Amino acid sequence: MYESIYSYYKGRLKKTASDLSSVKKKIYLTGNLRLFIFIVTIGTAFFLHIQSTVIILFLLLAGAILFFFLLRQYDRLQKRKRYFETSVRCDENELKGLDYDFSAFDGACEKIEASHFFSLDLDIFGSNSLFQSINRTCTNYGKKILISWFEKPLQEASSIQIRQEAVKELKNKDYFLHHYRILGLTNSGKESDYEEIEDFVNSPDFIKSRKTGKIAGILIPCLWIIVIAGVFLNSLSFSVLVIFYVLSLIISESLASKIKLLQSFVGKKINILYSYSNLIETIENETYQSQVLKELQSLFFQNNQKASVRFKKFAQLVGELEQRTNFLVHIVLNPLFLWDIRKSIQIEEWKNKNGKNMIHWIKALGEFDAYCSLGIFSFNHPDYVFPAFTDTYFKMKGEALGHPLMNREIFVRNDIDIVKHPFFMIVTGANMAGKSTYLRTIGVNFVLACIGVPVCAKSLTLYPAKLITSLRTSDSLLENESYFFAELKRLKMIIDQLKGEEKLFIVLDEILKGTNSTDKQKGSLALIQQFVRLQSCGIIATHDLLLGSLEKEFPQHIKNYCFEADIDENKLLFSYKLREGITQNMNASFLMHQMGITLIS
Repeated sequence: MYESIYSYYKGRLKKTASDLSSVKKKIYLTGNLRLFIFIVTIGTAFFLHIQSTVIILFLLLAGAILFFFLLRQYDRLQKRKRYFETSVRCDENELKGLDYDFSAFDGACEKIEASHFFSLDLDIFGSNSLFQSINRTCTNYGKKILISWFEKPLQEASSIQIRQEAVKELKNKDYFLHHYRILGLTNSGKESDYEEIEDFVNSPDFIKSRKTGKIAGILIPCLWIIVIAGVFLNSLSFSVLVIFYVLSLIISESLASKIKLLQSFVGKKINILYSYSNLIETIENETYQSQVLKELQSLFFQNNQKASVRFKKFAQLVGELEQRTNFLVHIVLNPLFLWDIRKSIQIEEWKNKNGKNMIHWIKALGEFDAYCSLGIFSFNHPDYVFPAFTDTYFKMKGEALGHPLMNREIFVRNDIDIVKHPFFMIVTGANMAGKSTYLRTIGVNFVLACIGVPVCAKSLTLYPAKLITSLRTSDSLLENESYFFAELKRLKMIIDQLKGEEKLFIVLDEILKGTNSTDKQKGSLALIQQFVRLQSCGIIATHDLLLGSLEKEFPQHIKNYCFEADIDENKLLFSYKLREGITQNMNASFLMHQMGITLIS
C-alpha cells in the first residue's frame, strides 16, 4: 500500500528536479543576455556619439527598457527557482519521513514537560516524537495551534468527527497541501512575529495629527509646482526654491522620531506579510465541503474584500516606508511629497481599519495550517483508519493496533477490548516481552484518535475520555523530589480527578516502582481496588504476578493479559503478542546467566 505513496513523491520529485534544471538554464541565459544588452547598448552609443543625439537617446532608451524587462524576468525566474528548490526539499523530507527519519521537521522540544498528563510518557514532543512525525506547519502560529491540539486532545465525539471531516477532505487535496506548504516555507518568519504584530495593532497611534499631515501632504506638492513653475518662468528667484526645499525638508523631518519608532514595529515584517498574503490567497481560491474549512475560509472574506488583498496592501505600505532609508528618497521624495509622513499616515489608517481583523486572520491561518499537517499525515498513511466514537463511558475496542513510530514492516500488532466501566486490563510479562510498547501503542493511538486523525489499526472504536499515564516518572533534583514522591504525586492527581467525577482512561506501568517490594505489592493492590471502586478504566502493566489475583476479586471488572517470553534450546524468544492470562515465564535470571552473572542459590 505504501508503494503508491513512495511512487507519488518520487515521481513529483523527478518532475520538479527537471523543472528546476530548466529554470536554472533560463536564469543563466537571461543573466548573460542582460549583460550582452548592456554592453551592446553602451558600446553602440559610444561609437555613434558623433551621430544624431536623438538616435543615441532612442538607442539608450530602448536598451534600458530591454535591460529592465530582462531584470524583471530574472527576478521571476529566481522566485520560480526558490519555489522548485523548496518543493524538492519537501518531497525529499517526506520520503525520509516515510522511512522514519523525521529530523527535518520541528519536534517542539521546548514542550517536553514531565508534569503533563501523558506527553512525556508517550513521546509526544521532542526528537523522534509523534508531534515531529506529524508536524508540517509552515507558520509559527500554526505550530502553536497544533501543539495545543496534542497537549489537550478533544473530549467530545461530535467535535472530533467535525475535525475528521476536514482531515479527510484535505487528505485528497495533495497538490493544494504541497503548494501551500512550499509558499509557507519560502518565508516562515520567526516565532515572535505574531506577538510583534499584535503589539503593533494594540499600540497607540504614532502620528497623532493625521489630519494636519494629510493637508500638508497635499499642500506641499502643490506649492512645489508653483515654486518650480515660478523659477522656470523667471517670476521667482532660484534662492526661493532653495529656501522652500530647506523648509520642506524640515517639515518632512518633523516627525522623524515617531516614524522611526513605527518603522521599528513593522519594518522587518515585509516578507512575512507577503507570505501571509500568499497563503491566505491560496486558501481563498480553493473550494471546500467540510464545515470547519468553510468557516475558516469565510473569515478571510469581509465586506466583499479579501484578506489576502488587504495583507498585500499593508506589505506594500510597509515596503514603501522602508524606502526612507534610501538616500535619494530621503533627499528627494521626502521634501517633495512628505514621503515618510504620507506613508506613516497610510499605515496608521490601515491599522485602525484592519488591525483587529489582521489578528483574527493570522489565527485562522494558523488553524488552517495545523489542519494541513493533519491532512498530510493522513495522506502519508493510507493503511490507517479513522476511528469511530461512542457516547458510552468507557469503550476502547480495537483490532491490530500498531505504534506509528515503529517500522511498519516488523512491528507486531495487538488488540484491545474494554467495553464497560469500571474495567482494568492487568498486563503481566517478562522483561523486554512488549508490555511497555503495548501501553505506548494504546496511548499514542488514543491521542491520535482524539486529535482527529487516522490511527495505526485495522479498526478502532473508543470513548474520548481524558487520558492520564504514568510510564516514565522521574525524580527532580531541582525540586528536591524523590522518584517515589513524584510517582505518589502523579497517583494522587489521578485519584483527585476521579473523585471530581472526571471520566479518565488510565495507563500505568509498574505502579510504585520507587519503593520496596512489600510496600509496592500492598500499595498496588490497594490502588487498583480504589480505581475500581471509583468506576474508572485503564491498563496497568506489572511484573508483580500477585496483582493477577485481583481478577478473582473483581471478575467482572478486571481481566488478566500477558506477554510471554519463551525459552527454547537455550534461546529467548519473544512473540510480542498479547495473550489472555498471567505470564508463566520470567526471564531475568535467564538473561543474567546469559551475561555471565552468577546467581547465588
